[in-house]
Amino acid sequence: MRVFVTGATGFIGSAVVKELISAGHQVLGLCRSDEKAAALAAAGAEVYRGSLEDEDSLRQGVARSDGVIHLAFNHDFSKFVANCEDDRRVIKALGSALAGTDRPLIVTSGTGMAKALAGQPATEDGAVISSSVIPRAASEEAAASVAADGVNVSVMRLPQVHDTARQGLVTPAIEMYRQKGVCAYIGDGLNRWPAAHFLDVARLYRLAIEKAEPNAKYHAVAEEGVSMRDIAEAIGRRLKLPVKSITPDEVPAFFGWLAMFAGHDMPASSALTRKWLGWQPTGPGLIADLEQLSGPGI
Repeated sequence: MRVFVTGATGFIGSAVVKELISAGHQVLGLCRSDEKAAALAAAGAEVYRGSLEDEDSLRQGVARSDGVIHLAFNHDFSKFVANCEDDRRVIKALGSALAGTDRPLIVTSGTGMAKALAGQPATEDGAVISSSVIPRAASEEAAASVAADGVNVSVMRLPQVHDTARQGLVTPAIEMYRQKGVCAYIGDGLNRWPAAHFLDVARLYRLAIEKAEPNAKYHAVAEEGVSMRDIAEAIGRRLKLPVKSITPDEVPAFFGWLAMFAGHDMPASSALTRKWLGWQPTGPGLIADLEQLSGPGI
């Protein structure tokens, strides 16, 4: 299969590219940077010059492929709502080039988009939160829209995807901890975030594009929920910083834009995903990677 990958040079995307190629697939990777193009070519992918802003280039990339994995997303949270609406536009552009064919499209979302009963893990077959509540749900709304037009689209919901250098939303939390000189959690710190190692996630994308099941929703979850207290304590040990509990009133000042996530209990299950795709994650857990944090300042 020849797979068009957006976000092909990103943290997860670069692993997906390698996974696809190692499994015998060809990759057409969207790229706009000379430096990143060289790395993409070195990985064995064909570099496709274009951008998310150029919808014609997206459609042309789709036309040259047997399937699409859409991973690219602007993670500038100062423009979060606008970025989510941009993703809606991109998904519709990709879908318009796939309508009337069986070629699969995988759209990326987050496990937090699945509604769940309080204290229970979110499941793949649950209802979806509206973008009026969580803007990131725009991606799933766009997926539903193109599905209605006959596109073979599925959704990959990501947890905190990690290695020793990057850990999803935990990464900006680490930077805040460094700046403030303390690792904070809220209340008892028992609210949970799901997690998965980036290589396990890459393998799941490959399995999903090979399965090409219309309207499927997958959870790339290896650990249903890691408590914020455990996360803060692991980071504190690694960075040699004190750890403390803060009150809900202190959260906005401490966490800034991350406050909308920091106190949420967001466990998620991947039981159905594992059954459907035969996926068995084998990578290290989030705490194990945090115990081995690498990068500047470590």
